[in-house]
Amino acid sequence: MLSNVIIVVVSVSAAVVFLYVVKFTSAEPSRERSNAFTGAVVAVIGTTYAVLLAFMLGGVWNMLREAQANAEQEATSVINIYRIAAQIKTDDAGQIQEVCLRYAQNVVDREFPALEQRGPLSKEGGQMINQLWKLLEQSKVRSETDSIALGQMMQELRSLTEHRRLRALQSREGLPAILWAVLIAGGAITVVASCLFGVSSFRFQLVEVLALSFLISLVLVAIADIDKPYQGPVRVDSAGFRYAIRTLQNESSP
Repeated sequence: MLSNVIIVVVSVSAAVVFLYVVKFTSAEPSRERSNAFTGAVVAVIGTTYAVLLAFMLGGVWNMLREAQANAEQEATSVINIYRIAAQIKTDDAGQIQEVCLRYAQNVVDREFPALEQRGPLSKEGGQMINQLWKLLEQSKVRSETDSIALGQMMQELRSLTEHRRLRALQSREGLPAILWAVLIAGGAITVVASCLFGVSSFRFQLVEVLALSFLISLVLVAIADIDKPYQGPVRVDSAGFRYAIRTLQNESSP
């Protein structure tokens, strides 16, 4: 959070310094004569950059929401497998439930902290997925009802495997460097262009430049905070898996 404040303060300060440089190095009347041209250029730059900012901010926000929804769906699949296992009469049902609980605990205790450091998913999680597949494949059902339940459990396990893979991919998502270069350069150009107007009231222009530079830097900081779904101040949390652990522990209690 402190780094964000520093970035905003430095950006606004740089804009103000540049405005003062423009004021004391160029005559006001000469800038006023070119206001029509400057205004047309600023309108094009400002509109283009506003669309770009809105697109990027909306894009990273949607990416964060999708990552959170995927994590919730993965946790839901764990709960569903556990509950279906409790309904079938096979020798492996208890072991399937035990693996589900260990899987959720592993995600909370090891994988989410690792993802915050941009680390890989734990091998234990993948091994538990493979163990569940083996347990389901070797399960011997004794009735048609159990056969249907086993099919539903396999469907949930496929969903769990898919959502785990998506979580691994989403943990590495982020805006490429070229887009960050465009965002930063576009913000600088927009602020610089606004400083080139010739305005009779310098205080009025100073307030405008302050507001514009503050808004742009604030949006850029927000994009940076949301950019990586599993890292940074605004990120996907493990609430869904913590809820899954509580649910499974309560259902396993006599």
